Amino acid sequence: MAAGLKYKDELIKTAAYIASPGKGILAADESTGTIGQRFSKINVENNEDNRRAYRELLFTTPDAWENYISGVILFEETLYQKAEDGTPFVEILNKRGVVPGIKVDKGTGPIPGCNGETATFGLDGLAQRCAEYYKAGARFAKWRAVITIGADKPSEAAVDENAHGLARYAAICQENGLVPIVEPEVLMDGDHSLARCQQVTEHVLAVVFKKLHEYHVMLEGILLKPNMVTAGKENPEYKTSTPQQIAVATVTTLQRTVPPSVHGITFLSGGQSEEEATINLNAINTTPGPKPWSLTFSYGRALQKSALDAWGGKKENVAAGQAAWLHRAKGNSAANLGKYVADAAGGKSSEDLYEKGYKY
Repeated sequence: MAAGLKYKDELIKTAAYIASPGKGILAADESTGTIGQRFSKINVENNEDNRRAYRELLFTTPDAWENYISGVILFEETLYQKAEDGTPFVEILNKRGVVPGIKVDKGTGPIPGCNGETATFGLDGLAQRCAEYYKAGARFAKWRAVITIGADKPSEAAVDENAHGLARYAAICQENGLVPIVEPEVLMDGDHSLARCQQVTEHVLAVVFKKLHEYHVMLEGILLKPNMVTAGKENPEYKTSTPQQIAVATVTTLQRTVPPSVHGITFLSGGQSEEEATINLNAINTTPGPKPWSLTFSYGRALQKSALDAWGGKKENVAAGQAAWLHRAKGNSAANLGKYVADAAGGKSSEDLYEKGYKY
């Protein structure tokens, strides 16, 4: 751990609070381009007013959604936005006891000589940006690294480069008062087996934690955002794997690689349907064996798809959108506690949300 870390106590407190039992993270950090893709599917124009209106729908839901959500990841634009009545979004979140977070990476690009494998941009100027985000009210951050499984992938060069980037980012965040969410996402793109995904995810996590140690990152002041262990989307095993099989593979992977000093593991949904992501999270939390961390959610698509559809960009549908989002938040809260009852209604919550090569 870095000696004399200025924000040590605050970082530990924030990480532990976000990992509170029965709570998880709403990932509302879609870039302008990505939210535009979401809006296009419901015939809503991608402009700042509509982006603000949609995020306001989420944050001002009248029911006590803060009972289920402890943190919200924001895009830079959203961090500085205000509700229609002039109240800053950060103030709205803080009043509800929800911690504001911020996406700090600048996307991915190819690593030369690595056959299309990518690394994440954004280290240049990161310390200064983190300091400004802290002043604006953010208390945690997110950085996404992407790992692909293929015939000759991932290469050691790609794993090392992404782990190195995550560790440097994490150290910079902690020096500036932000809890870093460490997100090494092994994509479900491809035809790999569940066993192959487990092998790769274990290796990636092992390298990531080695790099975190080398950069003196305080593990009590981070959160981990990994993929669940699943077969590749193009492998028939993806459809035949049970939630229990996914859960055992995922929990075993974490037991072998993640120190108990990490307060929370906040899974990404990775293109699973809303219902699938919730059922699998519940199975993970009911799997026998030692689980010294909060195993919870940091979902974007899997918390918002039904809300977006119900809203449709219309003011008269705001309440319907809020009800849909609250329903998913409640379900995932229950899944964190291992108490979720599957949504018998199915319908839109079971729609496939997978996008090959997904980018935020």
